Amino acid sequence: MLLHCETVPQLADGEWLCEDTLACLRELNEECLELCAAQGRAHGGHATLIEIARLWRTLDGPARARASDCLYLLVDAGFTASERWRRSSVSQVDEAVPDYAPFFTLPQSAALAQAVLTFAWYLARSQAAAARLLLCMPAASVADLAQHTLGQVRALALRHPHWLQPRWAHSPGMWRELLSAAGAGEGPDLERARLRGQRLLAAQLRSAGVAGRASRGAPPG
Repeated sequence: MLLHCETVPQLADGEWLCEDTLACLRELNEECLELCAAQGRAHGGHATLIEIARLWRTLDGPARARASDCLYLLVDAGFTASERWRRSSVSQVDEAVPDYAPFFTLPQSAALAQAVLTFAWYLARSQAAAARLLLCMPAASVADLAQHTLGQVRALALRHPHWLQPRWAHSPGMWRELLSAAGAGEGPDLERARLRGQRLLAAQLRSAGVAGRASRGAPPG
């Protein structure tokens, strides 16, 4: 299946991703990349954000659009962490300051966290198969998220903007490959970079699915 989003891809269960969903994904991805670059410029520190900032400033508008045109969200909010999305645990999620340094500290990161979780919730409620593909989210967690109200999802985003981080957070080389290929134009290199990203996320999703079944007491097979 081609990753280039000028075509509307078919999901494994026979459903089709609608163009409006893909347009929202591209727009959100560009906002995510803008935040990554701004964070890298403002504070540096993390190698992945520094690499994104370095390459992002070299891209013109069309190249930035190509970089954003992937069949997956370019940031993660712990979508494979099943305990975060169970409705029964929403009120029990720890509101304390996390014991790790968040990737994003700029004020605009809070608004992006709201947008990301709202988009995820919308997909979970209306396009479950798309949520699994675009978010790298196990089916059980998609079903859990769909049980939330919009208010609950917004509250999660307000309490936990530190959940947000770039995909492949510890792999600046993956970002170098994607953004460099986007700068060179639409072609085989960019297609390979997109496909590599999709394969890495698919492997992560498979691993999360096995762990999730074990945590719920289901047989791994």
